[in-house]
Amino acid sequence: MTDEIIIENLNVKLNGRIVLENINFRLKFPRFIAIMGPNGAGKTTLLKVLTGFIKPDEGEVSVYGLNPIRDKFKLAKIVGYVPQRERIEVSIPMKVKDVVLMGLLCKRRFPRIPRRENLLRIKKVLEAVGIEELYDRIFSHLSGGEQQKVLIARALISNPRLLILDEPLTAIDVKSQWEIIEFLKKLELEEKIGILMVTHDINPVVEYVDEVLLLNRKLIAYGEISKVLTEENLRKAYGPNVRVVTSGKLCYAITGDIHA
Repeated sequence: MTDEIIIENLNVKLNGRIVLENINFRLKFPRFIAIMGPNGAGKTTLLKVLTGFIKPDEGEVSVYGLNPIRDKFKLAKIVGYVPQRERIEVSIPMKVKDVVLMGLLCKRRFPRIPRRENLLRIKKVLEAVGIEELYDRIFSHLSGGEQQKVLIARALISNPRLLILDEPLTAIDVKSQWEIIEFLKKLELEEKIGILMVTHDINPVVEYVDEVLLLNRKLIAYGEISKVLTEENLRKAYGPNVRVVTSGKLCYAITGDIHA
C-alpha cells in the first residue's frame, strides 16, 4: 500500500454548481501538507471526496491505494478525519471519553461494543494530546481549543496513517492554535503520520508545513510554500488585493479573506 493521495481529472458538482474542476495532483506522505484557498474554493468538498463522503462526478481518486467510495470501510481504518468543529452536535451532553470512543466504534461492524482495552486506549490518546484531565468532562462545556483537541484525539484513537483536518485552528485562542500545530508536527516527525490540513489562514503554520496546495475550484499551485505563495498565484485564488511578506526563508500571505 503506497503512502500517496493521487487525484486525476477530478470534477465535482453540487446542486448543479461546479465545485471542483479538473483537479490533478499527487501528494506523498508522511508530510505536513496544508490546503488553502478562499471561502467557497472547494476545500471541504475535496476532503469529503478523499474520505468517501462525496462521490465525484468524474475522475479517479486513490488514497493510500484505496478508492474512497469502493473501499470506504478499509479507508476508515487508516485515515483519521477531523471535521469542522462548528459542525459537531453539542446539544447532547456527551462526556469526552464517549466522544473519543466514537472514533473507534464507528469504524467497526455491528455490534459496536467497547472493550476494556478501548477505555485504556482513550486515556492514552488523551494523554498524548495533553488533555487527560478532561476524560470525564462534558464535551459541550469545554473551550473551543479543548474541544478541538478532543476531536483530534477521536481521530487518533484508531492509530491512523493519515490525519485529515478541516479548519482545526478556526475560532480558538492563539495558545491552543500553537499547541495543536506543534502536536501535529510531532505526529508527522515522530509517528510518521501524514497530515493534510485545510486552513483559511496559512500564516500560523508557515513554519511547520512541508508543502501547500492552493485551491479555488481549480488547482492553482502545489509545492513548497516559497514557490506557491507568490502574488501571482494568490491573485488567481483571492483576487487583486493580496500581498506576500517574506522573512528570511518564510513567506506570509495577506489575502484579506475572512473565514465565515
